[in-house]
Amino acid sequence: MQSRFKGDRRLTVRMTVTMFLLGLLYVAFVVALIVLLKSWVLVVVLMAAMFVAQFWFSDRIALFAMRGRVVEREEYPELHAVVDRLCALADMPKPVVAVSAMDMPNAFATGRNPDNAVVCVTTGLLRRLEPAELEGVLAHELSHVAHKDVAVITIASFLGVVAGLVVRFAFYSQLFGGGRRDQNTAMVFAAVMGVSAAVYAISFLLIKALSRYRELAADRAAALLTGRPSALASALTKVTGDIARIPTKDLRTAQAFNAFYFTPALGSEPGVARLFSTHPSLEQRLEQLGRISGELGEAATPGKAG
Repeated sequence: MQSRFKGDRRLTVRMTVTMFLLGLLYVAFVVALIVLLKSWVLVVVLMAAMFVAQFWFSDRIALFAMRGRVVEREEYPELHAVVDRLCALADMPKPVVAVSAMDMPNAFATGRNPDNAVVCVTTGLLRRLEPAELEGVLAHELSHVAHKDVAVITIASFLGVVAGLVVRFAFYSQLFGGGRRDQNTAMVFAAVMGVSAAVYAISFLLIKALSRYRELAADRAAALLTGRPSALASALTKVTGDIARIPTKDLRTAQAFNAFYFTPALGSEPGVARLFSTHPSLEQRLEQLGRISGELGEAATPGKAG
């Protein structure tokens, strides 16, 4: 079913290209592991099992990691009312609504498709935002679901997760059992670590490039759906400023899920981290919303040429 969120052809092209490149990388990675480990059954079974687990249970994994829980209408009536209104406006299925008991103001969406999606907000976000600002944030998250880029990011991140796990396993296995292995085995482990590290780096860069664009696309779609880009800009400014005041050590758990968040969990001095951010800068996002605000204002002015 097509929602009323404004489509983004460039986002679709980027998602298609990213998935194609990651697909080639995935095949190359599997072949390399089979050659190095000399057991195609083990490699294929493990990779398939991990892919199914991440794809089908990504929403539960994310909720568990971020201490989120599903909430009913009776418990959070205002939150459900906003989601209901936006889903009706966008003509899309209502996702499961969840709340995370975290002071960090943020929100995220996850799930494999619009019929199996979860939108989660933190209690810190609910305490800080005005109703119009909350509506803008939730519209942003719902646009991720409608555009299906949540599912793409979930699938795309799978390869990086597997490569990272292989590197860790090979490293600790070599570290604690190196004395009991011959030279050939050590060379195989070194090769596995090298291939996995290269795969992780390439998938990391591809995902970051897609993630930054999809955030701009979600901001744009949310602003056009609600007709209030200024409310979304206000929420962005407020949330980003509050997160910057939270000690970095308290954000470390959240940073693993930055690609899914409304705004990244970066400390007050992110430094080099901004170069590899999952999100565009606050300045870029506010500039885009400012342009949309001007366009909507011109369109609403009586007698203005279209």
